[in-house]
Amino acid sequence: MVDSDLLKQNVGKQASELIQDGQVVGLGTGSTTHHFIRYLGERVKNEELDILGIPTSFQSLILARESGIKITTLDEYDINIAVDGADEVNPSLDLIKGGGAAHTLEKLVDSSADEFVVIVDDSKMVDSLGKFPVPLEIIPDSLRLVKNAVIEMGGVPELRMGIQKDGPVITDNGNFVLDTKFDDIENPYELEIELNTIPGVLENGIFAGITDKVIVGRENGNEIIEK
Repeated sequence: MVDSDLLKQNVGKQASELIQDGQVVGLGTGSTTHHFIRYLGERVKNEELDILGIPTSFQSLILARESGIKITTLDEYDINIAVDGADEVNPSLDLIKGGGAAHTLEKLVDSSADEFVVIVDDSKMVDSLGKFPVPLEIIPDSLRLVKNAVIEMGGVPELRMGIQKDGPVITDNGNFVLDTKFDDIENPYELEIELNTIPGVLENGIFAGITDKVIVGRENGNEIIEK
């Protein structure tokens, strides 16, 4: 059986080698990006790289600081390269993200970068988006209205509940996450726009048309897929 964490380590290390001295780097969120940040921190220490990181969550902020990466913000700097994970990647390199409930800031960071690199193990590659539910970050007061709206669109919504916490998951922005199942999303770009027009939706987890490169961890080695 393939060790999925080893595949994640491999792509995280390869992605860390893309970073050049002097760059501002978007730091994604999740188990795969965790390895990227750790390896990048080792390069900062061993090669004395002068880089700045812009984290996409409290998780990546804390990890970056522990790894010795200097932190800045989107208000201060433009981003040269962003590295992030994904829950699903289709052949057009469209994504579903948000398994870690950080997709709002991730989309801000990833879409604003000069280059956006996605790192995944091969289990995340799909023929069509939709096996993984689309996370919607919503204002808490809008829960009933948003649920009704996505049901009318053919979605099956479910409020994400906390683990080792009573009640719903609360995002870094203080909102709820409504995981919505759509089967075989034929046009991710259109659905992404349509979901964001629902009053109360802050952002959704479809990332269409912004990925430049995907590094896929496979049993026989990493594969690079570019647009």
